[in-house]
Amino acid sequence: MSAVVALVIALAGIAYASNVGGIQRTVQLWFHGDQTDAVLDIQDGSYTVSYEDENGETHQQSGGGVAFDMFGRERPVTEEEILAQLDMPEVEYQDDGSVWVYYHSQKIEITDKFDDDGICYVKVSYGGKTYYMTVKYKNGECISETRFPSPWEFN
Repeated sequence: MSAVVALVIALAGIAYASNVGGIQRTVQLWFHGDQTDAVLDIQDGSYTVSYEDENGETHQQSGGGVAFDMFGRERPVTEEEILAQLDMPEVEYQDDGSVWVYYHSQKIEITDKFDDDGICYVKVSYGGKTYYMTVKYKNGECISETRFPSPWEFN
């Protein structure tokens, strides 16, 4: 019996040690125009967000990366930088062919806003913050706080 207790204690120590330095907490984020409670797990500059949609289906989103300090040294992104990234406008292409921009409570259909070159310009604002987006149809987007990025800035 004492061997089983020792094994359980040892395994608990291993599980605890594997999460040292990580951050896991419940946060409120905006997904597809709806404010949602989500579990944010951050480990060394990488994150995983888990949340349930209005139908009770669980979704996960992961990402992260590195940043460079003023001396050119690489470092993991911080929790604040991850939360700022999760708070940015997002573009989604639906199965029915429609294209949407989501930013906080805003849901903007841009399907018919693309020019002949497949470029669309969108301005979104919320809480005193404004973003200018240039969207290339199914080829990414650029976001700026000061102006519409040029389509040539994508490369």
